[in-house]
Amino acid sequence: METLLEVAIGYALACMLVAMVFCAIRLMVGPSANDRVLALDTLWMCGMLLAVVLGLRFGTQVYFEVAILIALVGFVSTIAMAKFLMRGEIIE
Repeated sequence: METLLEVAIGYALACMLVAMVFCAIRLMVGPSANDRVLALDTLWMCGMLLAVVLGLRFGTQVYFEVAILIALVGFVSTIAMAKFLMRGEIIE
């Protein structure tokens, strides 16, 4: 019999996968570039949370380190995309 924590982790994984599918659809369909950047931002955030939940599920530190790397790369890429959309160039 599953414990309450295992059920909650399974439910969280399912919800994050559904959110990632919706973000991927918005990333491909999005009517404007701003919508696509926002979808990409939400997608990497969901990926980071997915890594954290998997780390809780399997009880290993590797997933938490992956989540930190995803957070750092995702933040920098979001800032670069926003700057590109505002000014048309990344490096000044």
